[in-house]
Amino acid sequence: MTDFDTTPSRRGLIKGALAAGIATPALLSSRSAFAAYPDRPVHIVVANTPGGPSDLIGRLVAAALQQSTGKTFIIENIGGAGSNLGMGHVARSEPDGYTVLLATNAYSINPTLYTSIPYDPLKDFVGVSELATTPDIFVVRADMPAKTMKEFVALARANPEKFNVSTSPIGTSGHLQAEMLKIRENLPKMEIVVYKGGGDSLQALLAGTVQLNAGSIPPTMPHIQAGTVRCLSILADQRWPDMPDVPTMEEAGYKDFLFAVDAVLLAPAKTPPDVVKWLEQETLKVLGTAEMKEKLYKAGFLVRLKGADAAWTRVTSEVAKFRDIINQAGIKKI
Repeated sequence: MTDFDTTPSRRGLIKGALAAGIATPALLSSRSAFAAYPDRPVHIVVANTPGGPSDLIGRLVAAALQQSTGKTFIIENIGGAGSNLGMGHVARSEPDGYTVLLATNAYSINPTLYTSIPYDPLKDFVGVSELATTPDIFVVRADMPAKTMKEFVALARANPEKFNVSTSPIGTSGHLQAEMLKIRENLPKMEIVVYKGGGDSLQALLAGTVQLNAGSIPPTMPHIQAGTVRCLSILADQRWPDMPDVPTMEEAGYKDFLFAVDAVLLAPAKTPPDVVKWLEQETLKVLGTAEMKEKLYKAGFLVRLKGADAAWTRVTSEVAKFRDIINQAGIKKI
């Protein structure tokens, strides 16, 4: 009788089977499962409540992926705490490709805006693909005498107590673009009035409560088309197709004044590279179709046809960009 266990180890069996040119059932099963990815639903977490811009983009992309690949993609809304709840949820999820994040600018803004966040923006994720973007804009009521940004600034300087700007919540791109305008044009008395959403901030302009609105295209376009508001400038590197007469901020004399509502797909950092590559390729394929471009454009978005590397470069570089704006504006941490 011996003190040693003579039962062949699992590793030994596998090695022996490989040496004999035979794959064990367990090994075959493992390879098949990987090759079949995804063999169960992929959850795309939108870190906002249903109905907003990121939710709309997510649902259009998920439906297109499902139709194109024959696989199941589910939108899971986990809003709250300025998107931190949803982003933290994905950061802690199993890095197997079955839970990914549809992130907005909050991903790059929150590291500076909040005293504590449940993810590391430089370590906890990897890029998958850019999705879509809609540039921010500055608008005034149609009866406002100012026809350009410089004319508005001149009026604000002449009547500093009477000119205010409405924005969406603290830390959104709309709020930060308003803060940037105050800094660039030295308008310390122009109050920034923060509302719970972009629609509410636009209504404040329509009601005459404020004189300028810092917002985005989707909720504002119907009012621009109806002639009730005037767009002074678009905060992008090119003019918007439906507003060819509206200059960009650079054309209006403001260099490096770019703000937008961006959507990007990210995955937990340790997700297998082959899985990330599959998601990247399939996402870019559906985004590149004329049908998807048209659907997103009608909703106020332009497709951003850029892959994993470009997506990751943008979101990580914007951490520093937004940190500088928040610090310059003296915005208190939440």
